[in-house]
Formats: sequence, structure tokens, C-alpha cells
Amino acid sequence: MANFFEKLKSGLSKTRDNITGKMNEVLGLAMTIDEDLFEELEEVLITSDVGYETSMILIEKLRQKIRLQKITEVDMVSGALKEVISEFMEDEEKKFKVEKPTIILVIGVNGVGKTTSIGKLAHKYKKEGRKVIMAAADTFRAAAIDQLEVWAKRADVDIVRHQEGSDPAAVVFDALQAFKARNGDVLLVDTAGRLHNKKNLMNELEKIRRVIDREYGDANIYSLLVLDGTSGQNAVIQAKEFQKVAELDGIVLTKLDGTAKGGVVLSIKETLKIPVVYIGVGEGIDDLEDFDAKAFAEALI
Repeated sequence: MANFFEKLKSGLSKTRDNITGKMNEVLGLAMTIDEDLFEELEEVLITSDVGYETSMILIEKLRQKIRLQKITEVDMVSGALKEVISEFMEDEEKKFKVEKPTIILVIGVNGVGKTTSIGKLAHKYKKEGRKVIMAAADTFRAAAIDQLEVWAKRADVDIVRHQEGSDPAAVVFDALQAFKARNGDVLLVDTAGRLHNKKNLMNELEKIRRVIDREYGDANIYSLLVLDGTSGQNAVIQAKEFQKVAELDGIVLTKLDGTAKGGVVLSIKETLKIPVVYIGVGEGIDDLEDFDAKAFAEALI
């Protein structure tokens, strides 16, 4: 955990410098806790890609906390905000649980780090002692299949692949047979990331789901959406689009180490009502971590 916190802390340094720098400035100049202070703090959050609606909600919660705890000292405000963020991000019921057998459909546009995230998840689950199989069902691009093959070797897990242009559902069918035959724990399915062609994507995902339900309906089936942390509020817009074509169970947020826009994590939670399950805070194979709300709040402020 400590190791994760250090990673998260250094990964979120750009975002933290952004938020904390501005916040310290505001708090340093404030004499009392008043309406002006709340408005300025709200502005700090909005400019750190927390989003307008979410920033308003957080500041309202901060007001309540300060009232309830009878906080009167300005230097106690940032601690109160940290608590607010931690409570806000805590998901009451963690719906996402990896128990044998689990099938995870990984969704996301090309370029967000989808294939890399699958590789890192495979490595993570393998390290936890699970038998992992990958399905290269993004058959639209030969590069995606080859890239997944590279990750399968790195993570030392089996992969089921067909030629470029084959039917993704056929790949998934074969992968399911292998998954059952080899008594696998986790099947990771890479899917095509073509958002501009929503109808096709929707049909494809529905077809894949039908195959899974038919062949292995009693497995735990999840859809995880991979988003790029550096794209800030664009990630939220993207996720809204994907929500129209697929039922999403969780978010994998990548590239948080390269951005000052890490506040988008809060915006995603509020706008989409989908939990952030994993976050990527580095390039290495070990740099995908379980999301922890308390550690995130600590590292953020």
C-alpha cells in the first residue's frame, strides 16, 4: 500500500502542483472562512478539470463539513476538503470483483492505452496467481492484434487470435472454449475502439455479449472502459458516448502521471456514476493499480 501511495503521489504530482499551488495561494490570502473563499476554491477545482457541476457539489459538501465540524481556522480547510474528496470517491458498493470465472470486456478508443492496460491487467492478475487468457477481438487493426501478442508474451499468458478482419465474435467464441478447457480464472477481451462508427460498435459488442451469455452465462461478466487521463473533460465526453453503446461497470484511467488534469477522476465519478476501478500512474508493467479513494485524496491535496 505504501508503495502504491508513493507511486500515486509522484504520478499525481502535476495535478497536485496545479491544485495545491492555487489552493495554498487562496488559503494564504484568506483571513476568514467566508463566501469569497468558497468561490475561489470552487474556481481552483474547475480549472483543475474537476468540472463545473462536480466542483459545485464538492464545495457544497465542504461548506456542510465546515459547519458541522465548527471549523473556524483557515488552515484547517484543506484537510476538510481532503476528507470531502475521499468520501465523495468512496463507492458504497464495490460492484467490480474478480472471482473465478471472470470475463472482462475492455472498451475504449484507439490511443487511450487500451491494449497496454489489458497487458498490465493480465500481468496483475497473473501475479495474484490467476490463470489468465487474452482474446484479441479488436480484429479491425492488425497492429492491435500484434501489440496484444507482445503483451501476452510479456505477461506470460495465453492469447487467442485470428487474422485481421475476422469476426470478433468468432475470436471470443474460440477464446471461451480455450478458457473453459484450460479452467481459466480471468478472460480479458480486447474490443475495437471505433467510436465514430457507433452503430457498428454497438452491434459488435452486442454480438460478443450474446456469444458470452450463450457459452458461459454464469461467469462474472464486466465491461471496463479505458480513458486517457491527459484528455481531461474530453474523457468525460468520450465516456458518455460509450455509455450509449455499452453497459459499463468501471473505468480504467490511464496516463495520470503525465497530466495536470487528474481532477477529471472526480468529474467522471459524478457525471457518469461509474466507479474508477484501476488507475495507471506510469509506463511500467506494474503501474496499473486498484483505485483507492483515500489514497487518491491524500495524493491529490
